[in-house]
Amino acid sequence: MTAHTVEYIRYRIPSERSAEFLSAYTRAAVPLAAAPQCVDFELARCEEDFEHFILRITWTSTKDHLEGFRGSEHFREFFAEIRPYVENIEEMRHYTPTAVRGTGASTPTLYTWAGGGEKFERLTEIFYEKALKDGLLAPLFADLPAEHALHVAQWLGEVLGGPAAYSQEHGGHPHMVGKHLGKGITEPQRRRWVNLMQDAADDAGLPTDAEFRSAFLAYIEWGTRLAVYFSGPDAARPADQPVPLWNWGAAPPYQP
Repeated sequence: MTAHTVEYIRYRIPSERSAEFLSAYTRAAVPLAAAPQCVDFELARCEEDFEHFILRITWTSTKDHLEGFRGSEHFREFFAEIRPYVENIEEMRHYTPTAVRGTGASTPTLYTWAGGGEKFERLTEIFYEKALKDGLLAPLFADLPAEHALHVAQWLGEVLGGPAAYSQEHGGHPHMVGKHLGKGITEPQRRRWVNLMQDAADDAGLPTDAEFRSAFLAYIEWGTRLAVYFSGPDAARPADQPVPLWNWGAAPPYQP
């Protein structure tokens, strides 16, 4: 959940040079893609005025860009291709993403695809019924407050694209991390947690399509491994961070 920096470079390229400009950036994309400081990039062309182009590059940080990439062989190869177009740059700046973010409705969120809040409440209700009867997990959940299952349902719902109820009512990511500090969760307990959550997903009637279940399980694996780390003796409480927002990953939902 590291905050990246986004660089925007706006070009005005005369129409007679646009083909060579695109060819140059096609070649320059090779060393740019190979740079470890580069997260992703995209060159877009204005629809209303074909002479305007915007290059968006996401860097691991501004420092990594200016001190890492700029001093590398990748930059020298990149710059050799785009040097003729430096004079055509109208703007070149770094931007830090804000908390205003989201996705449109063309692809449903995992939360929506799963069936919304009631499904997640049923999921966690079933899960904790199973966990409290499990010899390996029951010690972790002794003396849980009655509302615990609901809070976990709110967390999962928010992570998977639903309302930000957990952040608004319970303190977001720092609160969730704090719940695991000092718990000493073992790998066998983590694995059992994952398996019981998958069983609960079946029993609660969550979607069984490959795309949803692979994304859901990816988060469960990721989240439980962090829980093990934060429950350990050497865990360092992280800086305040937003609740992670999980999406479909490499495989969006199949919609005929």
